[in-house]
Amino acid sequence: MATNQTTTSYTAEQIQVLEGLEGVRKRPAMYIGSTGPDGLHHLLYEVVDNSVDEALAGRCDEIAVILHKDSSASVIDNGAGIPVDPVPKIGKPAVEVVLGTLHAGGKFGGGGYKISGGLHGVGVSVVNALSEWLEVEVWRDGKTYKQRFARGKKTSPLEQVGSTRKTGTRITFKADPDVMTATEFDAEVIAGRLEDIAYLNKGLTIRLRDERTDKEQVFKHAGGIAELVQALNRTKAKVSAVMQLTKQRDGVEVEVALQYNESYLEHILTYVNTIPTTEGGTHLAGFRSALTRAINDYARRSGLLKNGDLTLAGDDVREGLTAVLSLKLPEPQFEGQTKTKLGNTEVKGLVESVVGDWLQEWLETHPGDAKRVVAKALTAARAREAAKQARDLVRRKTALEVSPLPGKLADCVETDPERAEIFIVEGESAGGSAKQGRDRQFQAILPIQGKILNVEKAREDKMVAHEEIRAIITAVGTGFGEKFNFDERRYDRVIIMCDADVDGSHIRTLLLTFFYRYMRPLVEHGKVYIAQPPLYLVKAGKDRRYAYSDEARQVATKEFEAKGGKPEVQRYKGLAEMNPEQLWETTMNPETRTLLRVEIEDAQAADEIFTTLMGEEVEPRRDFIVKYAREVRNLDI
Repeated sequence: MATNQTTTSYTAEQIQVLEGLEGVRKRPAMYIGSTGPDGLHHLLYEVVDNSVDEALAGRCDEIAVILHKDSSASVIDNGAGIPVDPVPKIGKPAVEVVLGTLHAGGKFGGGGYKISGGLHGVGVSVVNALSEWLEVEVWRDGKTYKQRFARGKKTSPLEQVGSTRKTGTRITFKADPDVMTATEFDAEVIAGRLEDIAYLNKGLTIRLRDERTDKEQVFKHAGGIAELVQALNRTKAKVSAVMQLTKQRDGVEVEVALQYNESYLEHILTYVNTIPTTEGGTHLAGFRSALTRAINDYARRSGLLKNGDLTLAGDDVREGLTAVLSLKLPEPQFEGQTKTKLGNTEVKGLVESVVGDWLQEWLETHPGDAKRVVAKALTAARAREAAKQARDLVRRKTALEVSPLPGKLADCVETDPERAEIFIVEGESAGGSAKQGRDRQFQAILPIQGKILNVEKAREDKMVAHEEIRAIITAVGTGFGEKFNFDERRYDRVIIMCDADVDGSHIRTLLLTFFYRYMRPLVEHGKVYIAQPPLYLVKAGKDRRYAYSDEARQVATKEFEAKGGKPEVQRYKGLAEMNPEQLWETTMNPETRTLLRVEIEDAQAADEIFTTLMGEEVEPRRDFIVKYAREVRNLDI
């Protein structure tokens, strides 16, 4: 075989050995997921998790998190304090080894921790590696010790700097801007995580102080995860009381709290040793199996489910379920360093057995709640069958039609989804202007008439039967719900374009609710946008300027007056008030338009907001409007 003499040879000289924590700095995303905001907060949570492990070991009942003005953060606990004596065979102080060495810690079976979230032994050392500087202070055995590091390397030895009566650890670090693309902590995001930890650890007090704003919050929840379920359901009409279980078996503590509500969606949060397992795992699989079997068995024993009736599927028994599942086990096996999925195979059977036995007993002893839960599941099963028939009907119709696309869709020429976008436009009149004003090469227009169905209050069968929603589903091309396929999308941007009035805001919220509930990956991948049409046209003679806010209108008016003009202000209440050229120039032209990307920073918060605004309960909606009324822009009264 001929060889290319100019190709660089691959020899032992090209093999790099990264010493100490250099590998972490070289590939930070391998350890913390990303170098952006999520990764930054992951650094803080690694330190917090170590303090939580002290609480799990029964040595700590108070944790403080402080966000400093210089973008650094401190985590303080009143635990035992990281050991400072030399590690055998290494000769260095234990605290230095823990902070400066991967896979070093007290969580590998040495007896220091029976249960911990930080099993891998890379957590706090990774924080050290990715910090511009880190300082540790330890209070232990009546003495105070300090040591400082920079980018993972010690810059001072461990020193005794005083005496004290308290015990515990304080770690202060500042993320390294040379590696991290985000260095500013978000107090609201952190507060959400700390509150979860407080729910998961009864009796633990957690304080969050933000020195940048002089605000302090305290989290302590004596009711534990049952109180968390109540908080998650506070905007929803209830079907059952809160059911709660705490049981230990084979060294594993299983804690469950659940409650049914009138909504059509499930909301299950899972944790292992207080770490949120957002991708689920074996514990979630065991819980779901136990729930499905227990409710089916009770329904048949009680005569609510007759022979020949539909067997209740998992989706049926989880409709309207809010649940928290928290496990504490000695040796969790997480899939990946970011610990988002539990892999212990033995856990599935254990959880299924523990939860199944408990649920059987609970349902037998609470017949009123049990009958309501079964009745809801039966209704869900019938709706599922109706939805399947409706979907099949849509598919059969589609197969017979020459073109499966909605008749009112003005499609674009471009067939590559990466280069195409679709505008979902409020009203036939505005849709007509948009069709005339668009660039038909890459812009598709789908007008919708009136307010679409509120999917928060309707099951899937009603949603599938709704003409306007069916048109959106067909046009977008991805399917919906469990059948959603992101790669089948026909457009890379879905742009919602509504009037700047109350009705327009309502339609926009209805559309966002639909996309969030049934096409969530589009939102999660940043493919859903909101168009920003102008609110005003300011004219003075031949000069004109579009204003997208009251402030911009005032600025334009003053500038025209300063030039000696007499400005006229036209208020756009509807898209149809603009001719096709104006609509293109202001709202559709990629060179001049402004689009707002819809993002999900916090799925739990988004879920609650949609439920509050679009759900059955009136009081939470009123409270929300009163609370945020002053922050609303473009309110049309």
